[in-house]
Amino acid sequence: MKLLYKISAVDGLARSGTVTVSRGEIRTPAFMPVGTAATVKAMFPQTVESTGADIILGNTYHLMLRPGAERLAKLGGLHQFMNWGKPILTDSGGYQVMSLSKLRKITEHGVTFQSHIDGLSYELTPERSIEIQELLGSDIQMVFDECTPYPCTFSEAQSSLELSMRWAERSKIAFGNSSHALFGIVQGSVFPDQRALSAEILKEIAFDGYAIGGLAVGEGQEMMLKVLDETIPSLPWDSPRYLMGVGTPEDIIKSVMRGVDMFDCVMPTRSGRHGQAFTWNGRMNLLNAKYSDDLSPLDEGSDCPAANSYSRAYLHHLIKSREYLGAMLLTWANVHFYQDLMKNLRQAISDGKFQEFAQITLNRLKL
Repeated sequence: MKLLYKISAVDGLARSGTVTVSRGEIRTPAFMPVGTAATVKAMFPQTVESTGADIILGNTYHLMLRPGAERLAKLGGLHQFMNWGKPILTDSGGYQVMSLSKLRKITEHGVTFQSHIDGLSYELTPERSIEIQELLGSDIQMVFDECTPYPCTFSEAQSSLELSMRWAERSKIAFGNSSHALFGIVQGSVFPDQRALSAEILKEIAFDGYAIGGLAVGEGQEMMLKVLDETIPSLPWDSPRYLMGVGTPEDIIKSVMRGVDMFDCVMPTRSGRHGQAFTWNGRMNLLNAKYSDDLSPLDEGSDCPAANSYSRAYLHHLIKSREYLGAMLLTWANVHFYQDLMKNLRQAISDGKFQEFAQITLNRLKL
């Protein structure tokens, strides 16, 4: 089985359902913790699973550089290597094509770049990106694309989009008869006609799911939501929709409102490592001195041990002292919060109370 998508409930444009792949079921709306280098930073795999995560994300570019795709394949693949038995989605490396602009050269064939680790030269093409993802054994793979930067001119967006669509077709050909699933990526920056054109080309090529790329790259939330409003009607109703690299709890709620099914972002893990906590009473900075004598738990509304078993004073101490445990506990609490948010969103959609839940939650989180 490649991928089966089933919608179980609809409330407005918000959908709740399941994406099923060979390694299991992914409940949607879903948030994928980011495991860039075969680890969700500062978390044990079993702890990630205990938060309710059905799927995590791995990074093709970073794993290609270290430990290497061929080595990972010899070691049994990414799942066995990191002791994670549930589904994994891998990005294609396209985002790094944009973020490493000073270290790379783009041609029709692909991208040549210098490793940020040792300066060695590497080439990444649509064919090589798919080959790497197959070697990793990821359940959902992404086409290789150029993530269009923001801001850019219409002409630049058009040229980038056209290249990405040619690469998408080459990715699909390279993917062949794989037993895994392959998602296309809609590009086009903030230009509605370009987004619609991208969606039409991808539908013609035909993919198992459709991602919306090139957002959360500096355009701001208002523009991001406008692009979603203009793009989502062009995507197939009966396929999963994945908004790449997003985002804050507010981003997620407002994107689910528009019909997005899947998300990933480094925010909960990166924030945890830097003393920032997401709670049901809003965001907290545990570096703040006001928590130094606060014996309250981090979040009384959470059933996560990291959030309800340790005082804010203790967490403040750990973060100020740069103890590893502080990063571990806050990351655990944050990922748990995100998964609780997704669970509650799914339930609200199933109950036909999504709009009410969304407004209450946005107010409660002071968003």
